[in-house]
Amino acid sequence: MSDEQMTPKERRLKQEKEYTRKIGAKESRRIKGKAHKNETVWFGLGMIGVVGWSVAIPTLIGTALGIWIDRTWPSRFSWALMFLILGVALGSINAWYWVRKAREDIIKDGDDNSQPQGEA
Repeated sequence: MSDEQMTPKERRLKQEKEYTRKIGAKESRRIKGKAHKNETVWFGLGMIGVVGWSVAIPTLIGTALGIWIDRTWPSRFSWALMFLILGVALGSINAWYWVRKAREDIIKDGDDNSQPQGEA
């Protein structure tokens, strides 16, 4: 039903419900913000760093191991290249795990905050 077809009383009730919904959403965000008040911009940048290092460390270890094998036992295959690719793959899997875990925590927090008080 459009606003033009509503009676003034119905229009007021519709506006009141919309206003109540908006205030509820703002209050929910405020409560969630208080629960996560120590998660600042630096916390977010730190999480980016964790993901970056979770890829960089296995890559560097794989490369170093490959170079050592190439120097110790020379062959026609480049072990440094193979272990570099293996390190990137393992690091990417590791980063995917941490991002998935953080996402699940965020979703869990969102579900916990959307429950009305007294229910859970």
